[in-house]
Amino acid sequence: MKHNLEYLAIGVVVGGVLGFFVGLLFAPASGYKTRQLLANEALRAADVARALAEQAEHAAEVLGGRVEHYLGRDEEVAWRKVAEIREGVQRYTQAQG
Repeated sequence: MKHNLEYLAIGVVVGGVLGFFVGLLFAPASGYKTRQLLANEALRAADVARALAEQAEHAAEVLGGRVEHYLGRDEEVAWRKVAEIREGVQRYTQAQG
């Protein structure tokens, strides 16, 4: 999932840059109108990048929460096993004593 978001972000950036240069090369409008169009496209690209960043941040939070949940469970199980081993050792030493 992380790699998909990275590839998507790279694709958006590369597409934006290529679109910018193609727009400059084939712009049928005057310089002023072309600059306005480019400025609008830059704002749109910034909005897309911002939305992607928010989605990536949300995905990272969800993934981090899941990892913490599972790590917490594993730790809980490990401590339970340690307690069982201690009890077993205590019973063994009492039976031997």
